[in-house]
Amino acid sequence: MLKYIKGNLEAIDGVSIYPIISLIIFFTFFTLLFIYVITAKKGHMKSLSEMAIDEPTKTQDDE
Repeated sequence: MLKYIKGNLEAIDGVSIYPIISLIIFFTFFTLLFIYVITAKKGHMKSLSEMAIDEPTKTQDDE
C-alpha cells in the first residue's frame, strides 16, 4: 500500500519540502508549549486545574 502512495508522491515536484515543514511546525509548537509550562506561575496553573471543578454542572432540570 505504501509503495502506491510513495509512487504518486514522487511525481509531484517539490514534495520533499512538506516533511521538513511538518517537522519545523511540530518542533516549534512543542518548544513553545514547553516554555509556556516552565514559565507559567503556579497560582495560574492551580486555577486552571480547578476550573472544571469550580463550575456548576448543568443538569437536564436546569434547561
